[in-house]
Amino acid sequence: MKAIRRFTVRTVLPEPLRQLEELVLNLRWSWHNETIELFRSVDPDLWESVRHDPVKLLGEVSAQRLAALAADRRFLRRLQDATEDLRDYLTAPRWYQSLDDEPPAAIAYFSPEYGITAALPQYSGGLGILAGDHLKTASDLGVPIIGVGLLYRHGYFSQFLSPDGWQLERYPPITPTGLPLTLLREADGTPLRIKVGLPEGRDLSAQVWLASVGRVPLLLLDSDVRENDPAARDVTDRLYGGGTDHRLLQEMLLGIGGVRAIRAYCRITGHPAPEVFHTNEGHAGFLGLERIRELVNEQGLSFDEALESTRSGTVFTTHTPVPAGIDRFPRELIQKYFGGPNETASVPVDRVLSLGAETYEDGDQDVFNMAVMGMRLAQRVNGVSRLHGAVSREMFGGLWGGFDVDDVPIGSITNGVHPETWVAPEVIELAARELPDVMSAGRGWEGLQRLSEGEIWRVRRTLRERLVHDARRRLRESWRQRGASEAELSWVDDALDPDVLTIGFARRVPSYKRLTLMMRDPERLRRLLLDPERPVQILIAGKAHPADEGGKRLIQEIVRFADDARVRHRIVFLPDYDMALGQMLVQGCDVWMNNPLRPLEACGTSGMKAALNGGLNLSIRDGWWDEWFDGQNGWTIPSADGVEDADRRDDLEAGALYELIEDHVSVMFYDRGADLLPRRWLEMVKHTLASLGPKVLSTRMVRDYVQDLYAPAAASRRVMSADSHAGARELAEWKHRVAKAWPGVGVGHVESEGVGESPHIGARMTVRTTVELGELRPADVAVEVAYGRVDDTDSLIDPQFQELTDTEAVEDGRLRYVGEVPLDRTGDFGYSVRVVPRHEMLANRAEMGLVALPPAPLGMTNGDLR
Repeated sequence: MKAIRRFTVRTVLPEPLRQLEELVLNLRWSWHNETIELFRSVDPDLWESVRHDPVKLLGEVSAQRLAALAADRRFLRRLQDATEDLRDYLTAPRWYQSLDDEPPAAIAYFSPEYGITAALPQYSGGLGILAGDHLKTASDLGVPIIGVGLLYRHGYFSQFLSPDGWQLERYPPITPTGLPLTLLREADGTPLRIKVGLPEGRDLSAQVWLASVGRVPLLLLDSDVRENDPAARDVTDRLYGGGTDHRLLQEMLLGIGGVRAIRAYCRITGHPAPEVFHTNEGHAGFLGLERIRELVNEQGLSFDEALESTRSGTVFTTHTPVPAGIDRFPRELIQKYFGGPNETASVPVDRVLSLGAETYEDGDQDVFNMAVMGMRLAQRVNGVSRLHGAVSREMFGGLWGGFDVDDVPIGSITNGVHPETWVAPEVIELAARELPDVMSAGRGWEGLQRLSEGEIWRVRRTLRERLVHDARRRLRESWRQRGASEAELSWVDDALDPDVLTIGFARRVPSYKRLTLMMRDPERLRRLLLDPERPVQILIAGKAHPADEGGKRLIQEIVRFADDARVRHRIVFLPDYDMALGQMLVQGCDVWMNNPLRPLEACGTSGMKAALNGGLNLSIRDGWWDEWFDGQNGWTIPSADGVEDADRRDDLEAGALYELIEDHVSVMFYDRGADLLPRRWLEMVKHTLASLGPKVLSTRMVRDYVQDLYAPAAASRRVMSADSHAGARELAEWKHRVAKAWPGVGVGHVESEGVGESPHIGARMTVRTTVELGELRPADVAVEVAYGRVDDTDSLIDPQFQELTDTEAVEDGRLRYVGEVPLDRTGDFGYSVRVVPRHEMLANRAEMGLVALPPAPLGMTNGDLR
């Protein structure tokens, strides 16, 4: 008989051990090795059996063991030290508290998933892992972030394999009382309730669970409450589960309900209200609508005025270079949930629909695009690597009208990783011998070049051996789940070898990540695995989305290959890829392999984690690797860009992959001197640590967000909201006036002088242009000359801009603008002019998507003159 209700009964700790509860309820333990070791010492065998989950540990440890610990003076001293260390961590000033110029009082960070620890399974892949690292690092730096997400009662699925290697899923129930969470309550002790209005007069209610991520509160909304009908209770049942309506309800609860949860949290706790709202991908985009509603209803602003105020304090981060990865809903579904009886006067449904409309060329007029709405509701937008920023400017450039792709206001902040989460303690200890606190420092990493190569090799061997033992355990469990008897599994004891070159490949399994590229030539792969002189072993992990039949076929293909008795000791597929398995892989593998279709990998941080553990990367130049590969920190797989035949491209890139492993990677790994050390390999490891270390740290990433996005957004918001939002009112009126008058703006004749037939570098060119402003004033616009290098099509390459400020009136009310341009480079040189709106509260010239260019001369493209 199955239970009709499930909950967790927590143990009552003896008084001397009560501080354990304090340690458990703050997730800082998940990246603090001393606290982890304290938990392990409670009962080492039980710690392993509960998979390093301290809540389960304290729920299952025997009363006799607790009594013994309560009388163990040495344990109690360690417990007291750990508790005092946590309290100091939570209260002492950190980097953020040293900043000048009044940084934001608080930042709200919204994400649909968070990878904090395997003991809190609320993540599916890189988006959640990045969000978890962002919160942990904000805590370490003292950045006052409030995280917002949903609590999924079944989380993401657990993966296992059928006998024939097909991915199967199950959704283990998650009991909030069995997680390191506390329920957010009102002052009178009643659980807080958040409500979001639905059609037909219904409400979607949610309670709020609080996860303490170090100094950062993470609010997780949970719809499984008594007030809801069965359908509403199931809104937060699964991460990325259900149909279109279900996903929309999740995103309404995350965005609208999340803002309401933050307001309630700040009211209850006294936490400063956020000045900046950061949307981690488009799933939480509706938060902007809720903030507009607040400003209209509570401050008396118009929709347009509230929009400007909301935009000024909003940051939007896009994480996908793949259009299919963006949430798009039918317009009629948005009409259903935001229109009709559910429509509010403060947020008219037609304005909602316009925010998500794909108004650009090739856009689908029948869908509502969450990323497009997110960008329209944010004054600052970024991708997650330099290459991804460029790809995003191409993808979304149509939102900014006639501007060149390079002018599209989407920047980039390259992701980073949280070292205390992902780097093995042995590596941290080894690095600290030369540089204390090196994993949190952004400088001094060159000192790691002094590390002993013998010590590096010893640590690398230890981590490889640990990975092998864990992989054997997981492999045995997987085969047993697939129906194998113990008698058939004796070979597992000899699977993998701690002295063999170990390559890791682990990620989600969409087609563009090419899980099976390594199998384009199965016989050649077998030869690599079984080479008698330089063998290779490969550990593979990854989950396909439950609805992705193509991804499941890729997994089955590689599982069947790995099942072959000839190679199963050299290549393994490890099911149920999660944070715990990810940590083991990035720490133990010698090489991290990544072979996506370029440029479809937004960033890809697993290779960063491997690098911090002394691993080397073998990757297509995509994501972060495109900007930080230097020829000595790993190997780049040549990308057959421009080859349109997909099979031909895969063949070419797979051939290059095999050649690199066979002729370079394995040769260097097994090239040993008299001391049995691979000296050239270890030189690459040291160079990788010294050169990549400070770049891939999440401390660098979060500092970049604070300085480049959060602080400017807060400053802009303060200007907008001062004096009863006078700035927002003025900017909204100005934008309306400029947009209405813009069709009357034009560029007439453009001429230059002072260059002669053969100009020399250092000369100056005078540029004149006549401009028609229509109903606008000169102060409303900037007239700029763009100049610099040109290509064979006369397009300006990375142009510089200089405003033309000298004016004189000409006939018909037009103005002539004049200025000088320096000829500061040799070679082909070109120039053009443009007119753009100008206002001190615009974040950039392209913000309104309005630009006037000169008519294109015959044979030239618009805006490019030579």
